Amino acid sequence: MRALVFTGPGRAEVQEVPDPVAGYGQVIVDVDRVGVCGTDVELFTGAMSYLDSGISKYPLRPGHEWCGVVTAIGPGADPSWRGRRVTGDTMIGCGHCRRCRAGRHHVCEERHELGIRGGMPGALAERLAMPAAYLHALPDTVDVTLGALVEPGGNALRCVDAADVEPGERLLVLGTGTIGLLVALFARARGAEVHLLGEHEDHLALPRRLGFADAWTRPGLPVLPWDGVVDATTGPDLPALALDLVEPGRRVVYIGLSHEPSRIDTRTAVLKDVTAVGILGASAGLPGAIAAYADGSVDPRPLVAATVGLEEIVDVLAGRRPPGDGPKILADPRR
Repeated sequence: MRALVFTGPGRAEVQEVPDPVAGYGQVIVDVDRVGVCGTDVELFTGAMSYLDSGISKYPLRPGHEWCGVVTAIGPGADPSWRGRRVTGDTMIGCGHCRRCRAGRHHVCEERHELGIRGGMPGALAERLAMPAAYLHALPDTVDVTLGALVEPGGNALRCVDAADVEPGERLLVLGTGTIGLLVALFARARGAEVHLLGEHEDHLALPRRLGFADAWTRPGLPVLPWDGVVDATTGPDLPALALDLVEPGRRVVYIGLSHEPSRIDTRTAVLKDVTAVGILGASAGLPGAIAAYADGSVDPRPLVAATVGLEEIVDVLAGRRPPGDGPKILADPRR
């Protein structure tokens, strides 16, 4: 089969690789759509910290935002999965450590991260081997575009949950990329008053088309009480800004990662009695994201700029994006 392979920093190619074989408890999925994520870009460029620590290494097969159809069942896997449309959890825990037993498999010390960490081949390929225990079924109302957006949607939903903003309260989202806009969509569906902060004025056009009239750049940000703040940026100074802006006694949620160390003043956190929450992975948010897409309360399809073939992903990773307003590029591995 054809698969995208990162062979070194800045080097990627589509290769013919062996078909995956379902091991114990695994299934084989024919992949329909895959999202290209900022993590994939970091793995491609060599900027990903996992490469420095040796957790990830080249050659590497990326892709962790995906959907497809189960076409083969391995020994020990439930045969009822065959023929079902599915997506899956990126975080694959060992299953027996203290964290896994407590339901925190996404921070298991020995976890695999599909297409990222631990050598588990990712979904930017025609077919994928996946542990059945980490599958999530997709209803008919969730099409292939929505299916590929479940994983980032799960991350965003976890951010909204962590922000703990009630209907009618005000949430400020820093960042107008895929995760920032998904956070805004899920928070609006929950009844929050959502504001977004973008880096430049031209970053605000899509949020406004999505119905977010309260979209600002930093000079124009109004002075308001922010009941929760989510930082979905890569700016090293934005974590401190989030802490400065949030109301005392409320929550700041961090999901963005800067390319250099970011600093906050813990004296501010203490004196404001602020709770800071970090979000790693979509695991607990996947069922809720699927449900929101299925019932139509959240529709993230306008975030997709284009769907390209596997060969074109190399250009996307190198910054040569096809035209389109949305921040997200999807791949159809069969093209």
